[in-house]
Amino acid sequence: MIDKRVALVTGAARGIGNGIAYQLAKDGFAIAIMDVLDEEKVGENIQRIKDTGMPVLYFKADITSDAARREVVDAIMSEFGRIDVLVNNAGVAPKVRRDILETTEESFDFVLGINLKGSFFLTQLVANVMVKEVKEIEGIQPIIINISSMSAYTSSPSRGEYCISKAGVSMITTLFADRLAEYGINVYEIRPGIIMTDMTAVVKEKYDKLIAEGLTPIKRWGYPEDIANAVSVLCSGKLRYSTGEVINVDGGFHIRRL
Repeated sequence: MIDKRVALVTGAARGIGNGIAYQLAKDGFAIAIMDVLDEEKVGENIQRIKDTGMPVLYFKADITSDAARREVVDAIMSEFGRIDVLVNNAGVAPKVRRDILETTEESFDFVLGINLKGSFFLTQLVANVMVKEVKEIEGIQPIIINISSMSAYTSSPSRGEYCISKAGVSMITTLFADRLAEYGINVYEIRPGIIMTDMTAVVKEKYDKLIAEGLTPIKRWGYPEDIANAVSVLCSGKLRYSTGEVINVDGGFHIRRL
């Protein structure tokens, strides 16, 4: 068994997930990445994590596949012998934005299959590994962190399937926080706001204007590093008497104000 804590981060080839994996590596975690992209296409992103000196495993795998999920977890346990942290970050937006009066079943299944179903069953799989670890590894304190979105409670009728998926991720947090508390496994949720990533690049001008006009009390875009820092705090062990907690990293967007 490796003598370092191990973090599995999904969707960490780029964007928010890559920022999280990089920060956790700097914090001393061995890293396992699960993503659908070819490693060669994101080699620079993966290399910066390896440059921290921490062990890094990269798995090209589809989170919607039961066989793929099991293969990844089995490989991590074979190589590292433990999973201390699961970060459910993998997520997609609809390929085409459509009004909810026109949304297709194909788009609904695509978004919820990855964002919600995949995350639920990976959490179930890893949670069972963590329950076993608690009984067998002295002092281990596993945690699960779900990356949802301000869309979990904010209406966007042109991408309803995304909002529904993130609202579901919030309930995943609540359910597993409740179920796993008896084992000392804490579960948290981070809700990013408007974060500068490939996903939001297509609406940059729109949000530049909205932020400048006061959409968020903190008048700037968020960055993957902002989410990564929140994950780092949760993984520090300093919030052990908290579970099911939601951390908003959104520039204050969640504040209802007149």
